Amino acid sequence: MAKKIVLTGGGTAGHVTPNIALIPSLREAGYEISYIGSYNGIEERLIKEQNIPYYGIDSGKLRRYFDWKNFSDPFRVVHGYAQARGILSKLKPDVLFSKGGFVSVPVVRAASALHIRTIIHESDMTPGLANRLAIPAADKVCCSFPETLKYLPQGKAVLSGSPIRRELMTGQRAAALRFLHWEDSDKPTLLVTGGSQGSVAINNALRSVLDELLKKCRVIHLCGKGHLDSSLADREGYVQFEYVQDELKDLFALSDIVLSRAGANSICELLALRKPNLLIPLSAAASRGDQILNADSYQKQGYSHVLREEDLTPQSLLQALHQLYADRKTCIAAMEKSAQSSAIDIIMGLITETA
Repeated sequence: MAKKIVLTGGGTAGHVTPNIALIPSLREAGYEISYIGSYNGIEERLIKEQNIPYYGIDSGKLRRYFDWKNFSDPFRVVHGYAQARGILSKLKPDVLFSKGGFVSVPVVRAASALHIRTIIHESDMTPGLANRLAIPAADKVCCSFPETLKYLPQGKAVLSGSPIRRELMTGQRAAALRFLHWEDSDKPTLLVTGGSQGSVAINNALRSVLDELLKKCRVIHLCGKGHLDSSLADREGYVQFEYVQDELKDLFALSDIVLSRAGANSICELLALRKPNLLIPLSAAASRGDQILNADSYQKQGYSHVLREEDLTPQSLLQALHQLYADRKTCIAAMEKSAQSSAIDIIMGLITETA
């Protein structure tokens, strides 16, 4: 009889894509896979595209700030717990794997009540609120950064890295050149991404120094939805997209260096692909500061260069990119020594052992 696993996590793509990265290995190992997520969350579309049975539950967000929904969402969480318990009782999985997000809290708690073994994955340096609520009910907690281990219970913590989609490792330089309608060139290529939503700060800084950059490199700019600049549509050596999907692996293969935000999944992909990178983390004023911690860790390990958003100017960006390119071989050498890019193997081993 096939082993059964339930995956959960949602709210943002970052809480779903690592689960998706595990699916091919789970299928090869013969697992029967189901997914529990929120009603109408981003995870529903992404998981149904993988032909995985999807079960939606009620989900409420637990906020640290005042919002009228703080009065109603606890009831939604309780309802979600009851729904998750009913679904898990029906599915009877051998193991639950949670990637976090608020929808995962009632699922993990329900699994614990039903004595279903549970593995949690935390991508960021410090556990988010949802995972902090779920960790006491988990058997193992995987993490992406060595520094995270001190925040996790001894005996549960495992440094695994973050699961990376297998297809990202299969990119072809020649396919990227065809897609971009570029000739091959000795000029290095810079790939710029501001995350799934794009970054106005990065977009503006990049475009302000584009003339200087294009003298020395070609630029692929993933600028985010609504951030295309029509005045730059015909610039030689510069291409811009709101986002790409299937072609991303090929664009990575063509790129020599990468300019990026410092979301945990994004930088784990850069590590796995051995791409020297300049990180501009989301400022503490606009987040809980996790991207700053992520970036500092990667800089400390030699994988990345870091430029804080408050220090971002046209001149500082040019200098930082120039220094990154000069140091690119040192970054690659540090990345080659990392064991964290074997995350799927580590997590699959835990799943097999736990199930």
